[in-house]
Amino acid sequence: MKDIKKLYKIKLIFIILLITILINHTTISIANTEENEDDEKILYENIIQELEKENNSIETSASNQKPIINSRRYVIYDRNSKRAIYGKDENKQMAMASTTKIMTATVVLEKCNNLNEMVTISAKAARTGGSTLGINTGDKITVNDLLYGLLLRSGNDTAVALAEYIGGSVEQFAELMNNKAKEMGLENTHFVTPHGLDDPNHYTTAYELACLTDYALKNEKFANIVKTKYATISINGITREIKNTNELLLSDVEGIYGVKTGFTNNAGRCLVTAVKRNNMDLIVVVLGADTRKDRAKDSLKLINYAFKEYKLVNVEEFANKEFENWKEINKNRIYINKGRKNIELEIGEIGVKNIVTNKNISVEINSINYLEAPVEKGTKIGTMIVKNGEEIIEEVDILTSKKIERKNIIDYFYIFAKILK
Repeated sequence: MKDIKKLYKIKLIFIILLITILINHTTISIANTEENEDDEKILYENIIQELEKENNSIETSASNQKPIINSRRYVIYDRNSKRAIYGKDENKQMAMASTTKIMTATVVLEKCNNLNEMVTISAKAARTGGSTLGINTGDKITVNDLLYGLLLRSGNDTAVALAEYIGGSVEQFAELMNNKAKEMGLENTHFVTPHGLDDPNHYTTAYELACLTDYALKNEKFANIVKTKYATISINGITREIKNTNELLLSDVEGIYGVKTGFTNNAGRCLVTAVKRNNMDLIVVVLGADTRKDRAKDSLKLINYAFKEYKLVNVEEFANKEFENWKEINKNRIYINKGRKNIELEIGEIGVKNIVTNKNISVEINSINYLEAPVEKGTKIGTMIVKNGEEIIEEVDILTSKKIERKNIIDYFYIFAKILK
């Protein structure tokens, strides 16, 4: 009898230990994913309300006050000049979580000719953990609706389904992602999966993620999806409503038009935001925030700081005006020995048309003041340097706009005749 009781106690202890292990494992699995829907229902409205209050307080804060940011890495990226204008550790590698799906969608959109193609969901895709759309083995859904599930609901299952459909397997699709990253010049970015669950070989930087987002937004379909707040999709012919996980997009902050949320244990809370006001078009990336509220507040602080302290400057217009002023003063000071006419000048094409800056834009011009005729059209006689503060943002050649012939005997005869008069 004692042996039976002892055996019963051992079994009971074993069952309790097993349950404890399973509970812990489940907790870890949930924590290592994008936000789940239950958390969203509890936190969503409170976060949006707090964001609205935060936005008002930031907008009325003192000028020149740099924002205090919780996130480990962040960057403000100017889409006009393709430059980072403000950031912290924006070039350091870090896990990117579900912001990975920006590249996933980009590859799919460039490889798939018909978004209405029907995809049958594999067992592997259906079993993918973390944040999911909730598709099952054998379900039928279009590529288009999978993209909405990928970018609005951040479905890891949809990421695998798309990877298998486009690439044949997750591994082959990752190769396509890395090829695209290489093509774009993203040297500190590497992909292992289409969903972004933690892997030591899966990483990017805040700056390169901004570059990737800038590229992705040039695709009209991608841009339309990521600015969508609510969408209707169809699985097996049955319609379903889905909502975007991006609380900043849903909070109606002025000018926001996407882009993507993310979360894993290693990456922390991540958010990529595109925002445009008047002619200033920015991408704000925050990586490694502690909470969902922090990533949204950090993004909001950076957005308001940028639009308060920075301005859009038309570099091309400014540089051309400064060159014309210089030319009026200096063109007659450039001597063309034995030239038949005076020099006429122009500048080369200015690459940086516009720039967002909180510094003064200035121009420095250097040129030679003596040439020997003949002088061919397009001869470089100097350089115009455009600076943003102390940073050189453009160097443009100063060129002759017309050929200058060498004087001949007839020219000298006319000169001599005028002297005699």
